[in-house]
Amino acid sequence: MSDFQPARQLEVVRRLQQGDECRVGVLAQNTKGVFFQYDAAYIGAYHSLSPFQVPFDTRLHPAPVSPHHGIHGLFADSLPDGWGLMLMDRVFRQHGVAPQQVTAMDRLAYIGDRGMGALRFRPLSPYVHQQGEHWVDIGRLGEEARQLFEGQTETVLGALAEAGSSGGARPKAQLYFASASSTQASTHPQEGLSPWLVKFTSSSLVLGHEEGLCEAAYLSMAASAGIVVPEWRLLTPPAAAAAWLATKRFDCATEDGQGRYHLHSACGLLDADFRLPSLDYEDLIKAGQVLCGSPRVGQALFRRGIFNLLAVNQDDHSKNWAFLMDDAGQWSLAPFYDVTFSPSPFGEHATAYCGHGKRPPIRVVQRLAEQAGFARWSQARRVIEEVLEGVQQWARVSGELGVSRETRQLIQTSLDDTHEYAKTLLAH
Repeated sequence: MSDFQPARQLEVVRRLQQGDECRVGVLAQNTKGVFFQYDAAYIGAYHSLSPFQVPFDTRLHPAPVSPHHGIHGLFADSLPDGWGLMLMDRVFRQHGVAPQQVTAMDRLAYIGDRGMGALRFRPLSPYVHQQGEHWVDIGRLGEEARQLFEGQTETVLGALAEAGSSGGARPKAQLYFASASSTQASTHPQEGLSPWLVKFTSSSLVLGHEEGLCEAAYLSMAASAGIVVPEWRLLTPPAAAAAWLATKRFDCATEDGQGRYHLHSACGLLDADFRLPSLDYEDLIKAGQVLCGSPRVGQALFRRGIFNLLAVNQDDHSKNWAFLMDDAGQWSLAPFYDVTFSPSPFGEHATAYCGHGKRPPIRVVQRLAEQAGFARWSQARRVIEEVLEGVQQWARVSGELGVSRETRQLIQTSLDDTHEYAKTLLAH
């Protein structure tokens, strides 16, 4: 039997851009739920971390029961989902703790200082692996991740538990590299190493071991369409995978990853359930404009929404939209991430277009363009043309990256279909 006791209180700490820290406040839970309180000193010196849902004062703020498992969206953004939760649950089981006993506060304690963004949680969970030098062979780590993801093993090794706490459903790891060609990486930040997120592949994924190649192609297409994307590179694995995609961490403000920007997803910011179609591009554009205080943010979100529409990236849920805040309190739109070919069973997008889950009519796109801050439809139409030009790079880019002919044709068929739809938007 485990002597497990749920976490009752956690100190919330924020890492600033140069790597120094400041105390934000305290999280506490009892039988009535989870509560958060800002420190008066933080309020006097810094800025609100979640301006839409958590009042910026020293009162005690209860967390909503849903959609973040009983904690505030501000802190839920530090937790993984899918892959990371599976790893965490396996670790708890290995220590004799049933996942049903574990609260969201316990999970924050397990994340500690290993989450995306600027927030840290103390004290650290006693179940966190802290032994060893933290150096790993990337090929071996990817193979362990594949075996675990495909159900060939149930044992989570220490290095994978350390590195695998990021979000998303696919197997991935937060790693620190010395160079682009290195086969060794650290699971902890160290001087001279830069922070990257590596996505491993599996035959169980929709696009199998070509997932990394396809996402790389989509990032190239998005960049050519005028969209800001993370720096990326492809790693050559030792086994069956064609390539693993690595993207540089955009939440890190210093080269070694110690300095951080505060990261907040639309899911956490708006208390939107990413598991359900709970977000609309109209609301996303409004939120971005208000948060960042810039009309350009609305236009950038419109461009990304059109890209998702024409590139068949229908898994555009609320966790795949994020904003960054610097030490001065200025918010900006995070780079475009988790973008790839992802059709849904009924062709419906997770984020709707003014209530339309697919192929919004021209009047709806014009309404979104107006909300995004375009003075004339001709300006928005030019954006659509640029996005279409970027999407049409699929054949060339995917061929250059080595995507198989079968996968290239599969995706090209869907893109040809959306090309015909795009013509209806450009005809006006």
